[in-house]
Amino acid sequence: MRFPTATMLAAALAMAAPNLALAATAPTATVPAKVVETQAALRDLWLGHIFWVRNVVEARLEDNASAAKAAEQQVVDNAKAISGAIEPYYGKAASEKLFGLLAGHWGAISAYLDATDAGKKADQDAAFKKLVDNAGEISTFLGGANPHLPVETLRGLLTAHGAHHVEQIKQLKAGQYEQEAATWAAMTKHMSVIADALAGGIAKQFPDKFR
Repeated sequence: MRFPTATMLAAALAMAAPNLALAATAPTATVPAKVVETQAALRDLWLGHIFWVRNVVEARLEDNASAAKAAEQQVVDNAKAISGAIEPYYGKAASEKLFGLLAGHWGAISAYLDATDAGKKADQDAAFKKLVDNAGEISTFLGGANPHLPVETLRGLLTAHGAHHVEQIKQLKAGQYEQEAATWAAMTKHMSVIADALAGGIAKQFPDKFR
């Protein structure tokens, strides 16, 4: 079976991102303060995710075990914080479920990094499949909990997010630093799209908590 390449997914994101961003946000003047605060908090968390994953990638490619260990712990702590952010709305069991799914996301990224560093194409393909499958699992879980978070929209957002990780790993491995800088810029913008979509969906589902 053939899977979409990371380049194809990133290109699809580039075309879809403007519309996704407009759908996820509204003019600041019309957005309740609590929604804006939630958007900002979720943006910080998702930016932390890509920041620490990038640190892991650099450390492991440089064989810096101590730096990699510290950054990996931050990736885990950040995943706990992201999953913890939904607990006030969906409960502890849902938070733990999301943490497990985010652990799967990180596991697929880690496997792709190992395969890229070793130059093992088959292992890269297997890790990428896990990354795409996991995006579907997270989307199904969040979409099932919130009718304002369409599963297919989430799947597109999260699959493109995974594609960004893949592009970044390949570029850092190849020493393509200018290209990676462009990928990083796209990743940071995309984190805001995901965070705002999640915040907006939660606010619609629980309007009394955002007045």
